[in-house]
Amino acid sequence: MPHSSADAVGPSLTMAIIKTVLVVAIGLLMVVVGLGIYYRADLQLVLVRRAITPDHDFAERPPPTPPDYSNPSHWAALPDREDLADTLIAGSLDGQAGSPVDVFFVHPTTFLTGEAWNQSIDDGETNNMTDEMVMQGQASVFNGCCRVFAPRYRQATLMAFSEGSESGTNALALAFGDVVAAFRYFVANLNDGRPFVMASHSQGSRHLDLLLEQEVVGTEPFDRMVAAYLVGFTIDHSNGVAVCETPTQTGCQVAWNTVGPRAGALLDDPNNICVNPLTWRTDGLRAGHEVNLGGLISGITDATAPGVVDAQCRDGRLLVSEIRSDQYSARPLGRDNYHIYDYAFFYMNIRENVQARVDAFMNR
Repeated sequence: MPHSSADAVGPSLTMAIIKTVLVVAIGLLMVVVGLGIYYRADLQLVLVRRAITPDHDFAERPPPTPPDYSNPSHWAALPDREDLADTLIAGSLDGQAGSPVDVFFVHPTTFLTGEAWNQSIDDGETNNMTDEMVMQGQASVFNGCCRVFAPRYRQATLMAFSEGSESGTNALALAFGDVVAAFRYFVANLNDGRPFVMASHSQGSRHLDLLLEQEVVGTEPFDRMVAAYLVGFTIDHSNGVAVCETPTQTGCQVAWNTVGPRAGALLDDPNNICVNPLTWRTDGLRAGHEVNLGGLISGITDATAPGVVDAQCRDGRLLVSEIRSDQYSARPLGRDNYHIYDYAFFYMNIRENVQARVDAFMNR
């Protein structure tokens, strides 16, 4: 029996539809894969946040035992013992032994777990991370100018900052209480009336911002403060400390939050203090790669990468337009969020600047 024209068209139409569906499906898959690659840092952050959120309220468990700052093991760095804050970049000198100036350094969040709202002081894994990542990669920048004191404290878990409940607030209050106790012990028993620098990153800067406002400004120790480096947090002008406008100004504060061009709106607030760590000014002008003296290369403690980034203060954030190194690829906090490199990108410029401020203070 002969086939009709409809019978002939049927299979062709079916194949055409199948091909169209396949093309559309492949196209959608490519779009999904492309978005996954483009936003992989953001997706990773979502997964990490879920994994480190405590499954209980702050009040449901007793807080960890408070630190005893007369115990040297409750300090991550002390100038009269060997620790990772003594780490030196090639060509640098450790000036702690002969320095007339101290630095009080408060470390960022390294308690990345959902097991509790606050770290126990004897948590060895977290303490090792603090030492290997922060004392070595951040606090060490100050060992040329100053004797380095860095307390351990019952830091709040990372999710305390995004948790809108009372638990997050209580966890941060507990951590801040330890920082207050550490500073009071430092002034009464370790500092001996010497000039000092205050420095910090992230959660540490949140605590030092409050400490300056509530415990330092207007007191005798404030007259001995060379400068405050409150890096990696939203610092406005409310703590009562002047903003550093020149590279050698003293008795003032600097702050910045480093991002790339594709970063989200986080920390985007023109009220935030931004001092450019390549020029040490707030004028908003771009500083080129050529004035970057060297970024600390992660995992290589005796090497730097000169000219690794440029920098420009814009809308309360420090904008980096191009990273000229493949050593800074980690994005644990989202796309173009360079929070973990706030110190590393500008390591040698920070080291030079804090020495310049110390010299200016001592020659005042």
